[in-house]
Amino acid sequence: MRIGRRGLTPRRSGVAVALVTAGLGTLALNHNLVGGFYDDGLYAGIALALARGLSFVHPHLPGTPAVVHYPPLYPLMLAPLFGAFPVPVAAYLGKVLNLVLAALSAGLIAWHAARTRLLGDDAPAWVAPVVVATAAIAIPVLATQAVLFSEPLFALLLAAAVILADAPPAWATPSGSAALAGLAAAFALLTRSIGVAAGAGIVLFLLHARRAPLRVALGAAAPVAVASAGWAWWLLRHRGGIDRALAMNYGSYVETVHQAGLGVFWPATRDLLRPLGNLTLGWLPWAPLYYVCAAAAVAVGGYGLYGLVRRSAVAWTLACYFLILMVWPFPSDRFLWGVLPWLALVWVSGAIAVRRHPRLRLSVVLLSATMGLGYGLIEVQGLAGRWWGTTAQRISSNFSELLPRLDSLPPDAVLATDDEALVWLYTRRTTVPFYLYSYRSRTETRPTPAEQRSYLERQGVTHILLSGFGSGSDVELDALLGAYPGWLTVIYRWTGGRALFRVSGES
Repeated sequence: MRIGRRGLTPRRSGVAVALVTAGLGTLALNHNLVGGFYDDGLYAGIALALARGLSFVHPHLPGTPAVVHYPPLYPLMLAPLFGAFPVPVAAYLGKVLNLVLAALSAGLIAWHAARTRLLGDDAPAWVAPVVVATAAIAIPVLATQAVLFSEPLFALLLAAAVILADAPPAWATPSGSAALAGLAAAFALLTRSIGVAAGAGIVLFLLHARRAPLRVALGAAAPVAVASAGWAWWLLRHRGGIDRALAMNYGSYVETVHQAGLGVFWPATRDLLRPLGNLTLGWLPWAPLYYVCAAAAVAVGGYGLYGLVRRSAVAWTLACYFLILMVWPFPSDRFLWGVLPWLALVWVSGAIAVRRHPRLRLSVVLLSATMGLGYGLIEVQGLAGRWWGTTAQRISSNFSELLPRLDSLPPDAVLATDDEALVWLYTRRTTVPFYLYSYRSRTETRPTPAEQRSYLERQGVTHILLSGFGSGSDVELDALLGAYPGWLTVIYRWTGGRALFRVSGES
């Protein structure tokens, strides 16, 4: 593939991928209510609190407790928007900002992969940018950047950290470039806690692949250590402000790991790559064939990761990333979509390396074609059906119908509901989550009616909103009504079983 006289240069590759990512990403822009995917509403609420000088707190919860679940960088980035504009405008501008960040990230990854020949010297120049662009416009990736999630900012900072570690700028000393890479990794950690994997990966890369002196490696580790220490200090100081019943939604990740324990290792490892299998091999009609292809794909990806450990910090970073996910009780989907372009490059590098072996060439070509066909089918159907926005639109439409009735509640009402941050953003009524859960290993457990009532009374809840079915709130509410039949009174009903209850105080 040639472009003009100079051909497909790394810079042109990066620009082309950024434009493709931005162009397809505009299709996912929307005016849906912010908060339908839970985290996005919490980010918006924290950003609004920061903009109003309330510090790093959850403004919708009673007592506005300090935030200990989410690192501060993404809400800080959103704060000027929510301070200057009404919530609907700020939310839309935040989605546009996510689109820009995603395009910059994809462009930087493509530029770096092209200039460092990350896929090998025998790979055609067009392969790396095509791989990155294809991954950057995957339907799940478009879905995560179409709401106020922190993945686009995290992806950009991770790309910067890897690039600075792999190919230090000519004007920087080895110690200086290592410190810059560590600084980018530290910012990634302050965006998503799993960014600690980038800090560890960069240090391991410098020590193992570059044989860097210890002082250089320490220069990369120092910013990450400072960021980790600062965040840990904040967590230790403020973790007691979150009600114990809200530990999984609002508590620190230490609480998450504590509840799950090491028993989560096997279930988490077993499901770790499931989202990637669904994205590329889910179309296969026969389960044994799926598992054979999946095992082969994992082997190729592992071979690619092994081949890159001496060439790029991304190999060490992804290795640390996966080790963390192996003890994580939550589904791995969003964690994988945030690094999908890197995962695609690693896999293709492994496929190219395997293809050099004559006996394996046909097998890897067939496997690549099978995965490419599966991905293509999902991409075409997803683009045609706008799959990235169907759930968000449904949730937004539901709450658009419910919210006007909530405006009639007393200003001092405390409302227990699903998507509590969304309700607060658009009604300014104090809200708490109704649905409660915890983990025992990777098994989700629910409170007893007595435990749930005790929690609601501690929070001073005056009203409960059942916004729909399927979240689990309906099951918990039925148990509560059965245990305390006179405690709640229906004051309004919508179609579809949705209802607003008032706490009557009777047993």
